[in-house]
Amino acid sequence: MKRNTWQREAVRAALDTAEGFVSAQGLHATLHATGSPIGLATVYRALADLAAEGAADSLQSPEGESLYRACTNDHHHHLICRNCGLTVEIEADAVEIWAKNVAAEHGFSQAAHVVDVFGLCATCAPVAPSPGRFARGASRP
Repeated sequence: MKRNTWQREAVRAALDTAEGFVSAQGLHATLHATGSPIGLATVYRALADLAAEGAADSLQSPEGESLYRACTNDHHHHLICRNCGLTVEIEADAVEIWAKNVAAEHGFSQAAHVVDVFGLCATCAPVAPSPGRFARGASRP
């Protein structure tokens, strides 16, 4: 775990107050609007560290931009609206059992996984489908 600096704590606090997923640039702009002198590179590093530790969720937009959201629980899964980005943390016991079984069948131990389910939320479903703003990236920090 990285040491907690005032910059890292400021990024964590700003992420905690952000609504939904936010980019590093968006979070940086929010911090600067409050008078913070934190640099953009520091915001990127702090967000990547928080995501790697599980303190932040990370998604990749179709444009390839990483988006972050404060994470309130340990291991969990999400339902994510492809249109508006609404994200709901969900329990997925069947996925946990399946992942352990598949790993064991192939001789793996200490297996980890990430499962996010994309769809349209109740508000966006009646609206004509769009290509979607949010997509899972190839890797998760």
